[in-house]
Amino acid sequence: MLTTILATAIVLGILVFVHELGHFILAKRLGVGILKFSLGFGPKLIGKKIGETEYQIAVFPLGGFVKPLGEDPHEEIKEEDRHRSLWAQPIWKRALIISAGPFFNFFLAAVLFSGVNLIAGLPSLPVIPPVVEGVSPGYPAEKAGLKNGDLILSIDGKDISSWEELQSAVTNSQGKALPLKVKRDGEILEINVTPQPFAEKNLFGEKISTFKIGVTHTPVSAVYKKVGPLVALGSGLAQTWQVIELTVIGIVKLIERVIPAKEIGSPIMIAKMAGEQARRGLLSLAIFTAIISINLGVINLFPIPILDGGHLLFLGLEAVLRGPISLRKMEIAQQVGLIFIILLMLFAIRNDLIRYFFPGGFKF
Repeated sequence: MLTTILATAIVLGILVFVHELGHFILAKRLGVGILKFSLGFGPKLIGKKIGETEYQIAVFPLGGFVKPLGEDPHEEIKEEDRHRSLWAQPIWKRALIISAGPFFNFFLAAVLFSGVNLIAGLPSLPVIPPVVEGVSPGYPAEKAGLKNGDLILSIDGKDISSWEELQSAVTNSQGKALPLKVKRDGEILEINVTPQPFAEKNLFGEKISTFKIGVTHTPVSAVYKKVGPLVALGSGLAQTWQVIELTVIGIVKLIERVIPAKEIGSPIMIAKMAGEQARRGLLSLAIFTAIISINLGVINLFPIPILDGGHLLFLGLEAVLRGPISLRKMEIAQQVGLIFIILLMLFAIRNDLIRYFFPGGFKF
């Protein structure tokens, strides 16, 4: 339990701090004054004022905020400070300040992935020769006469030297008959096999059709190889982009109801997973933190009022309409956005209560 509590506090603390730090740094760099930097919401636990900025930790840890000078366009500001207020800045500056939070979440993920790559190395699978080590009963390979120990030399006239090439040729065959050149007990044989379509589920649980002939090989474990800083960084950036893509696709699949809504998780799920990863080691916890950081960054960019994406939407409308949106309309939109986020959070908490504490559902 203590491990779970500490891991959750560390993960959420880092994610919130880095997100708000992005807003803070860019606002400062672009000449906007910052009145408050808060980790958490609600009443202040501890805090200290340095210069014009009050730094604090508040009671409720699920989030944080940066309060810039002139966040409210009707706020009274001294004449000498007016040029440092948020609303005095052009749209492009405000957009950069708002975007900096999610960008810093992506940046943190890239740093964590790169650090893990540098410490643990990158996984590398050995080249597996295209030797048949198992033939599934009833599949095309058995019907065509393939046997254990057969070495497949070529497919459809193209020489191959790895299991990956064999798998790719079968998958992309579209069910077309494939002439194979096979070496068996020193003899070269010509065998024709026709891949058949089979239904299976992809990463998101969707049923997809793929082609198989029914041959297998013994699974092999990846070997981790040490790499230099540049390779670690390049792979870290690539991993960050891949997770961003998967996160966006996953959210779209949720909206399309391909992924059931019951899969939505709350901070309870984050806490449970953080504890599990912490028990596996710091590197596992770092990878988990990177993935959650990307999720936080992507979600914050969605055009929902109260999130960063909602503020960017308002700025886009301001640019199109050549004037700021009325404060009243923005307040109403943000209240609607807040209600939506609260309802979504309650729904996610309900999911996790059923998932972890009441697997049979609530019974009263």
